[in-house]
Amino acid sequence: MEQEQALGSKDTDITYPLIRDPEEFQGGIYDKPLPCFGCGLGWFSFLLGFAFPLMWYYATILYFGNYYRKDPRERAGLAACAIAALICSVVVLITVAAIVF
Repeated sequence: MEQEQALGSKDTDITYPLIRDPEEFQGGIYDKPLPCFGCGLGWFSFLLGFAFPLMWYYATILYFGNYYRKDPRERAGLAACAIAALICSVVVLITVAAIVF
């Protein structure tokens, strides 16, 4: 009998109170999915920019307008668009300079 008590096999049921009800889950700000098929506006603009390069410039304006403060998950995609817009501008400038001169 003493051996059972030492091993902790007593018949005591301990119930712990729930801190919150599982049905009343309040999601955080980053639990909602990103717009544009879940990849975010920045990455969507980056991918669409290969067909329509003006999307890169639109996303660059959003990036410098601090649009990513609404949702920091957008920052990487918007920065990628800003870099793509810079590269596109340099390529267009070199191409126009080579044709004109």
